[in-house]
Amino acid sequence: MLSPEKLFHIKEAGSNVRTEVLAGVTTFMTMAYILMVNSRMFAELPGVSYNAIYISTAISACIGTVLIGLLANLPMAQAAAMGSNAFFVYTVCFGLGLSYANALVLVLLDGILFILLTVTGLRKKIFEAIPRSVRVTIPAGVGLFIAFIGLKDSGIVVANSSTFVTLASFNLLSGTVTWGDIMPMFVTLAILTAIAVLTCKRVKGAVLWGILGGTALYYLLGLTVPGFYAGFGEGLDFNPLAAFGDFGTQAFGRVFTEGFNFSPYLAEHSGAELAILIATTALAFCLVDMFDTIGTLYGACARGDLLTEEGEVPRMDKAMLADAIATTAGAVCGTSTVSSYVEASTGIAEGGRTGMAAMVTGALFFASMFLSPIAKLVPGCATAAALIYVGIMMMNCARNIDWLKTEEAVPAFLTLAMMPLTYNISYGIAFGVISHVLICVFTGRAREVKVGTWVIAALFAAMFLVTH
Repeated sequence: MLSPEKLFHIKEAGSNVRTEVLAGVTTFMTMAYILMVNSRMFAELPGVSYNAIYISTAISACIGTVLIGLLANLPMAQAAAMGSNAFFVYTVCFGLGLSYANALVLVLLDGILFILLTVTGLRKKIFEAIPRSVRVTIPAGVGLFIAFIGLKDSGIVVANSSTFVTLASFNLLSGTVTWGDIMPMFVTLAILTAIAVLTCKRVKGAVLWGILGGTALYYLLGLTVPGFYAGFGEGLDFNPLAAFGDFGTQAFGRVFTEGFNFSPYLAEHSGAELAILIATTALAFCLVDMFDTIGTLYGACARGDLLTEEGEVPRMDKAMLADAIATTAGAVCGTSTVSSYVEASTGIAEGGRTGMAAMVTGALFFASMFLSPIAKLVPGCATAAALIYVGIMMMNCARNIDWLKTEEAVPAFLTLAMMPLTYNISYGIAFGVISHVLICVFTGRAREVKVGTWVIAALFAAMFLVTH
């Protein structure tokens, strides 16, 4: 059996086993929140439970993290991507009308396509075909999208017949609002503030500590809400193995057993609509996954001074292959696109330099599978705060846009704004790409548009013409 030194070349990387272990633990602490956030988000879908997705999330994170450690020897970690999970649940399922199993097929296609693009080297051409203003802004648009979902799930932002959305009432004197209505919103705001303060103080695992502390606050304040604990113990099951049963019956393999049955969708739509929907939605999953992974790898490795002399991520193709395989495995397990997490930069900051740190993080994700009964007690107002905070952090890339250049600002703004306003990530990408092409054509710069950009723009245009 190979020793960690022979397998990961720890000394050559300027590290040691103790440092790698500490880095792996730190990375896990900063991204463990995804287990609870992803599970609660998917539990809104019919036919799938919190327990089932908790195990799916943990297994896919374990697979992805171990793969990137073994294949690329990088101290990175992977899990179900924030943004793609919201796209899966709120756009593809609730918005477009596909079932949970149908949506898994699109994730599976994304993973297979990603593998082919990586192995054949076409990934770089696809990446370059998306206008810079669009690809730079995609993470910010996704950030706004998931922050909006967090505000909605917390009850802070509510529907309004005249203005579409508005702020929830906090007026206890009105007689229409009770402390029981306000308390969860108060907890969300308290958690968001706590996460921000802990982050400013450079506390490792700020999001996780915020969620755990907020959960305690929620149940403590529940003592002040009449009837809060009525029937609280009913239905609670602290058997850690029960979640595995739900995973086996509700999530694992459903992409194959039910996913290819599109008859409910075809009952109300044509075959052409379904074909365009599959092509454009799988493309959107792939583009978001690709840009998210590339950006995260560059960002995390740059912070840890791990880039090569040419400024490239070491063993980039192997890292991308690990991501693609993990996404495919995630679809089989029953969750959305798996991608690299920028939170791994915290582990790198602790000195992580090799894949051994990733192996430690992966081992902790494996162990976390047996903690699902405890994780299930985390309330929605706590995970909503995590969504809002992560969304805020994703806005950073918008500063790289020259907002005074119209030809750059318009596609960037449409990409940024249309995602939350239409509740659809692919629509944001579509408006960004199409507007870029139109601006180039009508300003006499049509020759600057790459062939791949024309193809992607045509696909998105067909999506609007056929499916709407």
